[in-house]
Parts: sequence; C-alpha cells; structure tokens
Amino acid sequence: EVQLVESGGGLVQPGGSLRLSCAASGLTTSNYAMSWVRQAPGKGLEWVSTIFPGNAATNYADSVKGRFTISRDGAKSTLYLQMNSLKPEDTAVYYCANSEVRGQGTQVTVSS
Repeated sequence: EVQLVESGGGLVQPGGSLRLSCAASGLTTSNYAMSWVRQAPGKGLEWVSTIFPGNAATNYADSVKGRFTISRDGAKSTLYLQMNSLKPEDTAVYYCANSEVRGQGTQVTVSS
C-alpha cells in the first residue's frame, strides 16, 4: 500500500520560512513525478510544484516561484518543500501527491 505522510507545517510570521517533508512508503519518490499542492480556506486545490523522475527537473506555480524549492531524497524516499519569504496568502493545507495518491496534509499558517 502506498502512503504519503506530510509533516513540518505550523504557524510562522510573514517573511519566515518552513520546510515541509513528505515520507513515502510503498514507492520510491525518485521513480515518479511528485508534487506539492495546497488548499487555502474556502478555495480549491492549487498546484504548487512538481519534481520529475530522472533528471529531477522542477516546475513551480508563478505564485511561489523564487520563494519555494522542491527536492527529494531518493535514499529516504522523502519529498521536501522549502518555503521562504512566506506570505499570508500562502496559508493553506499542503499535500504531497503523485498521480495516484495524496497524503493527509499539513497546515501552514502565515500570520503576525
């Protein structure tokens, strides 16, 4: 059974940083396109970033480009999202996902 478990969320002030982790079991993250998506209160799911298998090419939503960095540790089968210069509009539940499964999410709240 494939499971994705996110961690690392919390409350941070505007301009602060957080690092989210996603521990995968039942799959090797380096073999799949892995993504972070988020859902703000009262809104739909928003794609944030994807890292691709092989050369680990990455894509980012315009809203996070230059502030967020997606990466993976293949040996640990873990996906990361380094979030810098956080803004209140980044407040959301963050999920890691591939085409078949999504984790339970971790809450990120950006507020002074």
